[in-house]
Amino acid sequence: MRSCSFILLVSWVFCQSGYEIADMMASREAPSDIKSTLVMRLKDKRGNSLESTLISHSKDGGKKQIIWFVSPPKDRGISLYKIESDEGKDLMKMWLPAFKKVRKISSRKKSESFMNSDLTFEDLYNRNLNDFTYDLETVDDSTYVLTSYPKEELKSSYGKHVSWIDRRNLLIIKEESYSSKGPLMKTKQIKYENIQGFDLVKEINVVDVKLKHETHLEFTEMRINTGIDDKSFHEMNLKRIPIK
Repeated sequence: MRSCSFILLVSWVFCQSGYEIADMMASREAPSDIKSTLVMRLKDKRGNSLESTLISHSKDGGKKQIIWFVSPPKDRGISLYKIESDEGKDLMKMWLPAFKKVRKISSRKKSESFMNSDLTFEDLYNRNLNDFTYDLETVDDSTYVLTSYPKEELKSSYGKHVSWIDRRNLLIIKEESYSSKGPLMKTKQIKYENIQGFDLVKEINVVDVKLKHETHLEFTEMRINTGIDDKSFHEMNLKRIPIK
């Protein structure tokens, strides 16, 4: 009976379309909110490195997020918040204490680097399911490969994302992102940690293949379902670094 059930499950998975797999991934249960410390390490092709520490508060699957730089001293106080909208009216603002200025990150600036990392402002957003078309290119016993193509109206700097997905839990293990002109731009390796039944991103390693520049992100001290208020995600809180 158990063997038959497994065969039926595999047969069912093989019949799924790329969109359906993406929908299942987007519908996976998540905590209501997450508080964490984020360590970001940048490394260039000469081996020079820079480490930053940030505090991150997020809610609703990351659709609401605010982050504050704690170190190094020259970056302390820089902060950013975003609110994603299903209607496409996303909002992202960044506080730059050295200039005493709040900078709005418009859609025209999405392709800019976030704090000299290999992440752009576009990378900080969740991918809206209906902003892409999908191909399920390869399926084997443990992994399938999903290619996501941004629709023209999204005005993405990417032409496609190719994601290797663990079939058991629908988690992205690695990903390649290609430019709208074709060449490979970035690779990502992702690791997870299970906290109270939720598989949360623990580490992301991003490599810019052209610049040979690397960004490693590690989430530590993760706490979930802490009761973050929606009012926390507001411009007035950008200047208020929390204790944790």
